[in-house]
Amino acid sequence: MRKLARVVEFVSGSPQFRIQEVSDNTAPLYIYYGQPDLEADLAGIDSNSEGKQVRTFDKVNTLCQGDVVFSLISGKSTIVSEKHRGYLYTQNYVKLVTGNKIDPKYLVFLLNEEQSIKRQFQMGLQGSQVLKYTLKQVKELELPSLPTMDRQRMIGKLYFNQLRLEALRIRAARLENTIITEKLRRAIHK
Repeated sequence: MRKLARVVEFVSGSPQFRIQEVSDNTAPLYIYYGQPDLEADLAGIDSNSEGKQVRTFDKVNTLCQGDVVFSLISGKSTIVSEKHRGYLYTQNYVKLVTGNKIDPKYLVFLLNEEQSIKRQFQMGLQGSQVLKYTLKQVKELELPSLPTMDRQRMIGKLYFNQLRLEALRIRAARLENTIITEKLRRAIHK
């Protein structure tokens, strides 16, 4: 077993309360990365959420496509999509830089699904009123032994494909429900 801190580097998000918002239209405009964006990236589908925006000349931390991001609020992680490239991430998120020690998609699978990691998080939250994870908790996570890089890539790819398939099935079921409901409404008024 080895700690996550020995496998990845951590880059904390920008403290939101320190960002000086300006009304100057020449200032860069940033969109905040939020939970709906994380969920959309995880499912591999577009979210229609309009994120909060801020104009600032401050140096802020932004995301790149392919970054692994972990939410200290939900305890979920994902890989940032092209759509969310350049989004500003706050202190509620931490970027995990994987290097060549672990496959990014496999890391997301471990953090989101591995039972031993879930148990470690639960133990860290016991007695806590606020369900928020700390950077220290994440760094101290004990990882199970890692399979070969090829196996990691295969597991990570299958995991993301499965999440996308699940999201598409849910979307299809909602659309089908909407269509049937509309047909029923029309049947009443005939």
